[in-house]
Amino acid sequence: MPEIKLFSGTESRYLADKIADYYGYPLSNVEVKKFSDGEMQPIIHDSVRGTYSFFIQSTFAPSENLMELLLMIDSAKRASAGYITAVVPYFGYARQDRKDKPRVPISAKLMANLLQAAGADRVMTMDLHADQIQGFFDIPVDHLQSEILFVDHLKKMDLSNTIFASPDVGGVKRARTYAQYFEKPLVICDKERVRANEVKKITVIGEVKGADVIMVDDLADTAGTLCRAADALIEKGARTVQAIITHPVLSGNAFENIENSALAKMYVTDTIPLKRKSKKIEVLSCAKLFARAIRNAHEYKSIAALFVQK
Repeated sequence: MPEIKLFSGTESRYLADKIADYYGYPLSNVEVKKFSDGEMQPIIHDSVRGTYSFFIQSTFAPSENLMELLLMIDSAKRASAGYITAVVPYFGYARQDRKDKPRVPISAKLMANLLQAAGADRVMTMDLHADQIQGFFDIPVDHLQSEILFVDHLKKMDLSNTIFASPDVGGVKRARTYAQYFEKPLVICDKERVRANEVKKITVIGEVKGADVIMVDDLADTAGTLCRAADALIEKGARTVQAIITHPVLSGNAFENIENSALAKMYVTDTIPLKRKSKKIEVLSCAKLFARAIRNAHEYKSIAALFVQK
């Protein structure tokens, strides 16, 4: 079996360290030098010839994180790495997965092209904004799901009065996964947008009176939709509202929006580091899940065992 090498990008080192600890193998040495104008030059100090090399880097803002990942992959490819996997816990630009108006890019497809052009042989990620993005790649994609993290956490809670909800129509499939697993009702919040990151109106479809509602979504950016949906659920008679969010993008006034909303609690993963702490936000680490997935990929074992089984 080829030797394994684990590498981390600069901004995902906090997560890569935990993944390496769970895996039981140290991170290999990569140095990222910068020219005075900001250009990057990653230098891999360990031999990667013939190895299985895993590069861990979420591609959240700024775009330098993506560029650094591409350059590290190119470095390994030119150093004769045997097999290169881009481990991208949060896959940036995934929200732009189709042309919904004239003269706009399909950015998720471009990101797939860039990773392949750089030399990635495989991509490992979690909770893509849309499942069909896997089809943008012509290389294998291990699409991990955060459900296994959140389900284990929810099992410790009293769910006797729980209803699951989707904060928008597009997230119904995610919310239904939890509703079916725990055999609970599902409600939908139908949103009407004015423009990106600005919601005009939210209509709750379903009965929530007296219930403890848990909303499910893949990411929260400004958290505007999430907070408006929480307020709408409380107005409709819900007793409490919590949220499960995989990727805490949390830009702009997100923290203020969350802290001033009807949301009692929000559970997130650490695919993206929190910009600051909040009493309403609890982080569940995805490091162990990625460590297991990396081990299974390296040892030619199935990834299916890492998904929620009922």
